Amino acid sequence: MKKSLIISIIMLTMTIFADYAVSAPAATAKPAQQTAVTYTTVSPLDVVNNPNKYLNKNIAFNAEFVAFTALGLDYKPALRSGSDYIGILIRRPDVTDHTIPLSEMKIFLKRDLAEKYIDLDSGDKIKIEGKVFSTALSDPWVDITKFTVLTQKPKTDKK
Repeated sequence: MKKSLIISIIMLTMTIFADYAVSAPAATAKPAQQTAVTYTTVSPLDVVNNPNKYLNKNIAFNAEFVAFTALGLDYKPALRSGSDYIGILIRRPDVTDHTIPLSEMKIFLKRDLAEKYIDLDSGDKIKIEGKVFSTALSDPWVDITKFTVLTQKPKTDKK
């Protein structure tokens, strides 16, 4: 009887400590904190004229979409694979009488996200939020983290 009582007490103690070991960390665990990313609103021309000033910075700007492009893809010093990314050309904001792309700014969007915007046309207004990850060739190279279509030109039937 004495032996079985001792075994019961040991088993009960082990059960209590086992439960405590499993539940104690959960009770004291702190939730992961998310840090909000802040973006500096910029002029695309200022970024092109001063790329080193914006290196590793989060930037945001409104622009006029021109086209999707392969420009800058697969360039090893600032590699963004053409199989994973597509480039975006925006209109130079300093030219108003015709459309000239701001090709000095290399802007990249993940292909799976770009597929959602396949119906964009030249002249549609967009907002880009991203990070300047390189200044290869003395140009700013931007990874888009958030892409927003602000306005789209009305579509016309092509017959």
